[in-house]
Amino acid sequence: MLSQQQLSDRFELQDLCFHYAHLIDTKDFDKLRDDIFTEDAFIDYGAFGGSVGNLEDTITFLKSAVADEVFPNTQHLNANVEVTLDGDTASGRIMCFNPMELALPEGGTQTFFLGLWYVDEYRRTTSGWRIARREEVKSWVFNAPDFMAL
Repeated sequence: MLSQQQLSDRFELQDLCFHYAHLIDTKDFDKLRDDIFTEDAFIDYGAFGGSVGNLEDTITFLKSAVADEVFPNTQHLNANVEVTLDGDTASGRIMCFNPMELALPEGGTQTFFLGLWYVDEYRRTTSGWRIARREEVKSWVFNAPDFMAL
């Protein structure tokens, strides 16, 4: 049986993951610093050709790669939140279904879908739970344009 603290921690970690998705979809990348990641976080978006590195490099990457001119609309739908608690640290595996609307070079848009897992390490801070490490793991891709190497 889980303690009240463990239940609270699990809900807080689930909310953290959902808030991350909201910030990515609203393109409010600067809030990732205060609301989501630890200062020393390591983020690996390499599975889909994205950046691998620290938080500042990740925010810089997101501001250019997921800009409105490139991806007018995205959704990061999280499910199957699996969390293992260990005091003030935790690990997790979260499923993400990610429809993306891509602006095509010749005009118009194309919607494609990504299936992935976030494999995370979390740390409790004075500001609450934060992601200390996040790695995207590719599951599948559907309907991506041929010129995208996903």
